[in-house]
Amino acid sequence: MSKHAPSGHSRLTRTHKFSMAGVAALGAAALAVTLVPGHDTQASAETVSAAPVAFPTAAGTQQVKDVHDSVTGQQAAASEKAKQAAAKLKAQQDAKAKEEAQKKADAEAKAKADAAAKAKAEADAKAKQEREAREAASRAAARKPVYANNLDGWIKQSLDIMKAKGIPGTYNGLYSNIMRESTGNPNAMNGWDINAQNGTPSIGLLQVIQPTFNAYHVDGTSTNIYDPVANITAAANYAADKYGSIDNVNSAY
Repeated sequence: MSKHAPSGHSRLTRTHKFSMAGVAALGAAALAVTLVPGHDTQASAETVSAAPVAFPTAAGTQQVKDVHDSVTGQQAAASEKAKQAAAKLKAQQDAKAKEEAQKKADAEAKAKADAAAKAKAEADAKAKQEREAREAASRAAARKPVYANNLDGWIKQSLDIMKAKGIPGTYNGLYSNIMRESTGNPNAMNGWDINAQNGTPSIGLLQVIQPTFNAYHVDGTSTNIYDPVANITAAANYAADKYGSIDNVNSAY
């Protein structure tokens, strides 16, 4: 006959489960005896009453407990191992991310340093060019002669220009012709000779007419026929073409 569970307990313990298993085994045995032909009811009842009921022993309960503890321990060990594997993977990922971030930072720093070095090199090169240009200009200015604003200075300046242009002539050749033609007056003008009668008077230190001045003007000098240096170099250029050199001119030319 079955028993009702006490009120207040809705769950079966392992002991209860073992008891129920024994009862079930007993019932199965009784049913098997009943179904065997040739046995009477009394013998069946005696057989059933003689069958022992299996109840869990202390050793069985301990064995179940040991199995439970073993499984629980294995689960805990597996869980801990999984945690350690996850932690190791995360540490590897973090280290890789940190390494990539460091590489990126190093590359950016290198690119920035290279750009700064290039800019500095370009600035230094530009400063060097400007410094060399100033120094060259300073040297040129130092070498450039300063000519006096008088007949001596005009002749010397004209001679330097003539030398640079390949026009022959000497100081004495220029001076003697200037003194004969204008007595050293850069504003002198002949208003009575044939040139003046033809409308082209002779002008300046070497008494050059305007068409001749225009034809033999030397680049780098003034285009003003009254300018002393321009007048001398144009006249010397004309004399070189017609007479070989201003030094060969001893009279009106």
